[in-house]
Amino acid sequence: MSSSNSPCAACKLLRRKCTQGCVFAPYFPPDQPAKFANVHKVFGASNVSKLLNELPVAQREDAVNSLAYEAEARLRDPVYGCVAYISVLQLKIKQAAAYDGTAPFLIQQQASPSALTYRMEEPSPPPQSSGHSHVDMSHAPQQQRHQHTDGSDEGSGGAPTA
Repeated sequence: MSSSNSPCAACKLLRRKCTQGCVFAPYFPPDQPAKFANVHKVFGASNVSKLLNELPVAQREDAVNSLAYEAEARLRDPVYGCVAYISVLQLKIKQAAAYDGTAPFLIQQQASPSALTYRMEEPSPPPQSSGHSHVDMSHAPQQQRHQHTDGSDEGSGGAPTA
């Protein structure tokens, strides 16, 4: 039972009387109903009660905080839960470790005047061929053929077909 004589968040949600020996009361105060609601949705009140009763009192608060964190993560991401957070943090650690030694070099290289002038230069025109005209078709629209279910072919590309 909480100190203000109001039922703990767990007993309030479960609609039962909060007794003096309520295992949930110290960890789910009445002013934090969402904390227990999330834990209950993901793990179930019975499972949480069993878990807390099996743990020493000194470890229960950490267990409840962990369950609350995992439940919130699972509700936000039903597939990965808190593993998604762990994966993102591990990726950031790897990126920081890889970037750590090269960051000053890359920043210096990108800010150097030679790098800036190189980027700002206009590309040189392609060399002219002698007497032969060459047409670059790499950027021209490609004609595509679509086969209808009745077996007829229709070309699409440059001009629309009627």
